Amino acid sequence: MVNISIGDRLKKLRKSHDWSLDDVASITGVSKPMLGQIERGQSSPTINILWKIATGLKVPLSYFLQSPDPEFSIVNPKEKEPVIEENGAMRAYTIFPYDPIKNYEMFLIEFDGGCNHFSDAHMEGVEECIHVLEGQLQMVIGEQKVDVQRNHFFRFHGNIRHEYINLSKDMCIVQNIIFYKA
Repeated sequence: MVNISIGDRLKKLRKSHDWSLDDVASITGVSKPMLGQIERGQSSPTINILWKIATGLKVPLSYFLQSPDPEFSIVNPKEKEPVIEENGAMRAYTIFPYDPIKNYEMFLIEFDGGCNHFSDAHMEGVEECIHVLEGQLQMVIGEQKVDVQRNHFFRFHGNIRHEYINLSKDMCIVQNIIFYKA
């Protein structure tokens, strides 16, 4: 079962980048016949082979060792351990962690009243989408200020420094989806 999961993940990743087996063999240094056997679940790759594949394809080794994706997921953010910033005034809960196939990750973020969070520029091609669920948020993108009201959505390029500001004394809760250019 693990061999099939590894093979399925390899094939999914390869197809998502429109790579042939020859391309992956060239990138990873693993032979085309071995890659084909892994994809079909006919060969159990050693940890060294998996490292070569993961390194060549620029994905974490754990990507190949994860359980297959379920048909659906229900996540309760309050059951997750948040990343705490701004002396506890900002809490970011990972809803769906980064997935190299889908190229996105999703967070639920709580900003206490008066919270101001700076984010350095992300790599080129990163796009963020914010949905304000409660309260209101002021975004500063470069030098431009944008007020985002409850139930509004805001999308911006994340490759410039940006800032999240809760100007009110009430909590602001947002959904944040970050997309990474493939």
